[in-house]
Amino acid sequence: MKKPINKYIDHTNIKLDAKKQDIIKTCDEAKEYGFRGVCIRPKWVKTVSKELQETDINVVVLIDDPIGDSDHKTRVAMCKKAKEDGANDLDIVVSIPDIKHERWEKIEKDLKEICKIGSTKVIIASGMLTDDEIAKVSAIIKTSGAICVKTATEKDPLENRELEEKARHLKIMRKNAPGLLIKASGKIQTLKDVNKMIKAGADIIGSSSGVKIMKEAKKYV
Repeated sequence: MKKPINKYIDHTNIKLDAKKQDIIKTCDEAKEYGFRGVCIRPKWVKTVSKELQETDINVVVLIDDPIGDSDHKTRVAMCKKAKEDGANDLDIVVSIPDIKHERWEKIEKDLKEICKIGSTKVIIASGMLTDDEIAKVSAIIKTSGAICVKTATEKDPLENRELEEKARHLKIMRKNAPGLLIKASGKIQTLKDVNKMIKAGADIIGSSSGVKIMKEAKKYV
C-alpha cells in the first residue's frame, strides 16, 4: 500500500436530507481520522470550508449528479460558485447523455472550461457505460486538464456485490487516462472493498463508510 488507508478516503455525506449538524459531524469524523477529504453537496461548501480550515483535508463538492445533464453555462456557474465558496476539488459528473450520443467534442469543450476553474475530478458513472465508452471518455478526460477520473456517485447502478466489475472498470480508466488519479466510489463499504479497489488501481476512495472502514483497519494494526 502506497499510503495509510485514511489518506485514500474522501469521507462522503451527500444525503439530500442532511442537516447542518450532520455535515459538521462528518467534518469532525474527517478530522478525527485524518481523511483525504470531505465530499458534500454544493449547499454545504461554505460550512465545510469553515469547519476544515487550518487542516489539510480537502473540501470536495459533488456537482451535477446523477447524470451531468445540466447545460454548459449552468455547469460552469455551479463550479465557479463552489470554488468561490471554498471547494478544493470539483467532482463533476460528465454528461452521460452526451456520451450515449457520442458527442465527444461537446464533452471535451465542456470539461476543458470547467477544469480551468479548479482542481477537477470527473465522474463517468462507469456502471452506466460500455467498456468502449469508459475508454473513450477516460481518454478525453486525460486531455481536458482534469486531475482524476472517478467511477460513480451514490446513484451507481453497480451494487456492492458487483465490485469486481468496478475493479475491471478502474483498469480500463487507468489504461486510457495514464498519469491521472483514479477515484473509486459507490457502494464501497468495508476494508476488504477498499483493498480490492486499491489493488485494481484506485488512488482515492469515495465512501460514506469511512469511520466503519477505519475501525476495521485498526483491528489489523
